[in-house]
Order: sequence, then C-alpha cells, then structure tokens
Amino acid sequence: MSNTFREYLKKIGSGVHTGKNLSRSEAAAATKMMLLAEATPAQIGAFLIAHRIKRPTATELAGMLDAYDELGPKLTTDNLEFDYPVTVLGTPYDGRSRTSPVTPITALILATAGVPVVMHGGDRMATKYGLPLVEIWQGLGVDFTQLSLTQCSEILAKMGLTFVYVPRHFWLANQLVPYRDQIGKRPPLASVELIWSPCSEKVHIMAGFVHPPTEKFFKETFELRGVDHFTTIKGLEGSGDLPLSRTAIIGIGNPQNNPSWKRFLIHPKDYGFAQKDVALESDKKVVEDMQEVLKGKSNDLMPSVIYNGGFYLWRCGICSDLKTGFAQAENLLTEGKVADKLHEIIDFLK
Repeated sequence: MSNTFREYLKKIGSGVHTGKNLSRSEAAAATKMMLLAEATPAQIGAFLIAHRIKRPTATELAGMLDAYDELGPKLTTDNLEFDYPVTVLGTPYDGRSRTSPVTPITALILATAGVPVVMHGGDRMATKYGLPLVEIWQGLGVDFTQLSLTQCSEILAKMGLTFVYVPRHFWLANQLVPYRDQIGKRPPLASVELIWSPCSEKVHIMAGFVHPPTEKFFKETFELRGVDHFTTIKGLEGSGDLPLSRTAIIGIGNPQNNPSWKRFLIHPKDYGFAQKDVALESDKKVVEDMQEVLKGKSNDLMPSVIYNGGFYLWRCGICSDLKTGFAQAENLLTEGKVADKLHEIIDFLK
C-alpha cells in the first residue's frame, strides 16, 4: 500500500466540507502511482470513484495529462513533411451505441486532403461497451492492433493517418480499464483520454464532449498546459461527430484568433443538412454503410459524412469556408479519392 497515495485519496475523498482539490503535481503523482500499480486496487478504485463524485478540476486534469505524457507512448511527428499540423481526434474510448459514427471516414477525408491524422483508443469497455473505432477500421480492412509504435509512426509519415492502440501501445493505461466496470461510472481518466495527445510535437487537438461545462473545463486545461490549437465539439455521444439533429456547439482555440478562443455554432439546416442522425442498427450495418459511402453511393449516412468532412476540412485550414468544405468533401468521395486513400493504407500494411 502507498501511504502517499492514501493521503491524496483522503484529500479528495473527505466530503464537501473538508475535501480539497489536488495540486497539479499531486494529481500527476497520483496518476503515475495508478499507472505504475504502486497504489493498491482498493486505493485506485476508491480514488477513481471519489474523483468522479467530486469532479476533477482543470488543474488536476492538467496533472493527469502530465503523467500520461511522461509514461505514455509518443509518435514521432517532428519531421513530418505535411503542409498542415497533425490533427488528433479525441473520441470516447467506450465507443458508440446509439448513433452511427463517421469518424473513420472523416479521418480518411482529412488524410486525402493532406491533413495528417492521429486517432487513439482501445477495445470495448465499460460503461457503454459501444462500438470502438478500432473495430470499424478492421471492418474496413485496416488492422491497427498488430502494429508496433514505430510502424504507427511510419504509416503516419507515409499515409498521413494512424491509430495508437492503447492495449498494445500504452499498457499501463489499459490495465486501468477494468475499473470502469467495477465502479460502474466513467472515471476522470475518460476525460483525460479525450484531450490526450500521443505525439511528440505540438498538434491540433479536436475533442468531443457531452456536458456543456466540459467545454470550459477543457479550455482551462489547455491553457494550463500551453495548448493553443484545439477544437472542442459537443458531438454525438461525446464524440467529435457533428450532429445533424441539432445545432453543433464548437469551441475554437487558435493562436491566430483574436480573441484566442471563441465559440462557434453551426446550424445544419442553414446548409441543407437538417435531418435525423443515423441510428446504429448493428456493427455490420455501420461498416456496410461506410463502404457504400466510400464508393460514392448515396445512403442515409452520406449527409453526415459530407457535413462532418466539410467542417473538418474548413477547421483544419483546407477550405476557406464551410460551404466550400462541404463541396470538397463530397467531391473527394464521389471522385473515389477517399476510397483510394483507404486502399493505399491497406496496401501499405500488407
């Protein structure tokens, strides 16, 4: 048992009147002790649920990210020959269960247009046990689970797209996954994963979220860590997928902006996209729909793909406005260029 960790646990778990927040260094130390299993399982479980009830502060989240940076994997991104910064897509690790995701095709659209993309995640996990991105990629013919971290860096450099598979590349974090089921709630680490970057250099972090206060929470965390290029998205099921059924709430952080942060609202009906979001009928149907879209065939998923692809092309600097982004996303799909990118990746991994 770690006596030091016990003191951190007592500090955050003492209740509303006597409990206190951790400093950034304390949060980093506590996270390292959990990752390195220096704290006991009882201590870890108690810490995660106590922090869930208390709610972490931006300072604590910054400390947790410090620990992830110290102990986690790092892709080599400092010598990439791209005209645009690496974009890291932060998506809930416990997957999707209600709406069909389009994130993999969005990533392919960006890579086709010259924007390098990094994704990260693992297998099915609590609390949702939803469809994870890595399984969708496998359905599309790309298995990122067998790659070494060096190979992940190589495919990013050559193809402009990669995936950090946490069970293989960040085992220290993956061994904490069972606690999600045991405590029955998403722990604070679920927030860490949304804004963590497994890259060696500065990147553009695009993170999804569910609850409105998270937008401010993430913004403050980025400020503490000196991250000035980021996008937060109140997306479908906490992902970065923009909804068609409601206004998208976007937080934009960019060093070129004045002010450096601003909120941006996108009303899908203003661009002819107002309709229902596509329900997730089955894992097989998700992949089949994506394969049709990649062939340029119109189906229920196509509007969401174009809507998201166009937004991301605009936000990443490829297009000067949203309408141009939507048009370019559609052209890249119907002309077969996105499908070609997928086949290039498949061939590269053979």
